[in-house]
Amino acid sequence: MSAAVLEIQRPHHLSTYASIAICPRVATTTATTVAVCISLAPSLLPRPAVVQAAVTAVSVLCGLGLLAVARALRTRFRPAPAVASVPVRWGAVGAATGLCGAATLAADRWQNGLRDAMGVPPVGASHWVVVVTTAVLIVALTLGVTARIRRIVPARALAAVGIIALAGYTAATGFAPTAAASLPPSRLPAGVSGAPQSLVPWDTLGEQGRRFVALDNAGQAIRTYVGVDSAPDPPARAALAVRELDRAGGFDRGHLVVAVPTGSGWIDANAVAGFESAYGDDVAFVAVQYSSAPSWVTFVLERDAAIDAATALVDAVRSRLDTLDPADRPQLHVYGQSLGAVGAGAAFDGPAAPGACEALWTGPPAGSVRPDGGTVLANSSDPVIRWRPSLLWSPPDLSRARVDAPLPAWLPVIGFLQTTVDLLFALDAAPGHGHRYGPDQARCAP
Repeated sequence: MSAAVLEIQRPHHLSTYASIAICPRVATTTATTVAVCISLAPSLLPRPAVVQAAVTAVSVLCGLGLLAVARALRTRFRPAPAVASVPVRWGAVGAATGLCGAATLAADRWQNGLRDAMGVPPVGASHWVVVVTTAVLIVALTLGVTARIRRIVPARALAAVGIIALAGYTAATGFAPTAAASLPPSRLPAGVSGAPQSLVPWDTLGEQGRRFVALDNAGQAIRTYVGVDSAPDPPARAALAVRELDRAGGFDRGHLVVAVPTGSGWIDANAVAGFESAYGDDVAFVAVQYSSAPSWVTFVLERDAAIDAATALVDAVRSRLDTLDPADRPQLHVYGQSLGAVGAGAAFDGPAAPGACEALWTGPPAGSVRPDGGTVLANSSDPVIRWRPSLLWSPPDLSRARVDAPLPAWLPVIGFLQTTVDLLFALDAAPGHGHRYGPDQARCAP
């Protein structure tokens, strides 16, 4: 009789064990739900489905990783708690499904609000289908591949390989040599660097310098640019820039714009168009490159290079202006965007009148320029003006930003994480949003 009872009860036990194996633990469900909700928190900029899927997948993987660490520490110091029953586990899954669904609906409303403000087509149900399926695939593949690798490679060795791979990627993308010099465009105007008459050879301008001087120039605006290969150090480059500006006749114009480039040497074509639209042919530009690495690499490792180059150039230009009759001197404007605003802000040693163009900082990194140092043009949707370590525990200062899109409520830690993701795509927005600014930069409207 007892044997028969055993035979009857065995399938019941087996089905119970199968249910427990299929249904995740309550802690796993909780960690996954929290990670998904964090990834769907309001962003500053619209996100394509694949980007949101990647953010959600990485968030879930990080949550599961932290949970695994917590479990390992717990089992080291005390016994594991009792396993939750099957109904409790399935109840947690049901609650998690409801929370994730509500978070997705809120994210859908927020994303469409951003898109409406920025002139981007709205998203629909297909957007979220792609988000969910892609995120699930990324998580499943990552966990599967990691499990297989861990059977062969110890965890410490795997971590070391990951760190080395990340360092190699950073080195390859951050310090890659500038592309080989292309041939100068035909009939390059005499008033730009790289022309046959120029003191700065075309092949020393660098990729960004060549792009700057080759911008469409319907008039006779002067554009002078000195690359990192044009002279050995900041003082020598600044001196060469002044000689080149003198050669091109820049000191005979009514307006002289010292444009401090970003870390890669880039100067925003929209800003150039704005100044040339405002002043016509009566404007001259002068710029000195201080790095060819991406701006974020220069910001982290060589921020002083921007300050040194901008200070040397502004001092050299001012010294030349001091030799001119005050009635004949051009009006000096110091302009910088992003990391360029850091260098320009340090080089400019006096306050500017509100709305004036003597000093113009566009999209400056958070806390990088003095409040009284110049006119700031900043989009509230620009993650660059927000991001700083203190964003982890305190809200950003948006007192000098123009509101161009809905503002997400600041949340500790979450606000920092979302802004960090937005940094990667800050230049993908339309002009006037994110870290992209239009020709109105030259109008100096705060």
